[in-house]
Amino acid sequence: MNWGNAIVLVFVAFAAIMVTMVTICIKQDDLHLVTQNYYEEEIKYQEHIDKVINSRDLGVNVLQYDAANKELALDLPEGASGSLHLFRPSDARLDQKLKIEGGDKESRMVELKVLKPGYWHLKLTWERDGLSYYEEKKVDL
Repeated sequence: MNWGNAIVLVFVAFAAIMVTMVTICIKQDDLHLVTQNYYEEEIKYQEHIDKVINSRDLGVNVLQYDAANKELALDLPEGASGSLHLFRPSDARLDQKLKIEGGDKESRMVELKVLKPGYWHLKLTWERDGLSYYEEKKVDL
């Protein structure tokens, strides 16, 4: 083999590797944005900060995760209502939203055993007496 053939062989191998890598990248269909309306939600960020401050002012953790039983206890005050967003950062297809109603100061249990194992963000948004609240917990199932 002479120098010319070796150089051509290296260029052909390099081109084949590049074409393979581009093909693999194009065929990936499981790439998801964290949210579909990123810029609209960014504008609402001050409202989110106010909700977090309201939650901290309560002095009580409404979300309580029991890792042993893989259960989430929601200790919502009486008259509160909101939603629980089970957010999976790695796969938006697994996300779930649940409507939550508080009442009689009972803890409501949410089974998390049915969720796919992995890293989850549990986001609780609720309202009571005209004030909005937000609490988040990150768990590894």
